[in-house]
Amino acid sequence: MSGVFLPAIVVAYFVGAIPFGPIIARLHGKNLRTIGSGNIGATNLARACGRKWGYVCFGLDVLKGLIPVMAVKSVALHVLEIENSAIGPGFLAWWLAVGVAAILGHIFPIYLKFKGGKGVSTSLGIGLGLWPYFTFSALIALLIWIVLVLIWRYVSLASMGGAITFPVTLAVAIAVKSDWELSNLWPLVVAATIIPIVVIILHRSNIKRLLAGTENKIHSRKDRA
Repeated sequence: MSGVFLPAIVVAYFVGAIPFGPIIARLHGKNLRTIGSGNIGATNLARACGRKWGYVCFGLDVLKGLIPVMAVKSVALHVLEIENSAIGPGFLAWWLAVGVAAILGHIFPIYLKFKGGKGVSTSLGIGLGLWPYFTFSALIALLIWIVLVLIWRYVSLASMGGAITFPVTLAVAIAVKSDWELSNLWPLVVAATIIPIVVIILHRSNIKRLLAGTENKIHSRKDRA
């Protein structure tokens, strides 16, 4: 099994490390590190280059997580001659490792001297790609993100809220679905618990600004300037 997943883990890291935000900003003659929060993600890119390009960056960052996990599952099932119904904890752990590699690539990109973003969009892509186990929870987390952004206009707050929602909805899904056994899905539970913790840790500077009342809202005057 490692012969299939180990190369995919390496590829996933380098795909996840592609800095779409800075690339798009450079194409517009701007250095994203010197603008706004200095973050390389879609929100700061929207400040620098406009909302349209923020959406483009968001979509590309999601794909960095979605494509590797979907591709490796398809290849692994074919090569190992495993049916979906026969997927066990070992397969899930390797599969998750590919997704984690993509997240680490975004957070610690080799192309940017290991100084990257917060990995929220890429994590969403991984959640959507880990069908069917994470997909429903990822969609609910995205819905919560949208609702929180519409209400309070803080992307950081929405990202943390969506991340916290994720393991809760996964736990509910496991409890409700009779064919989902915790003894088989425990790697997913571990990952779903760790990811929100990492997201919150990476947002610690945002938390300080939220408490101080200095965090930027989207569509504020400062964002439009």
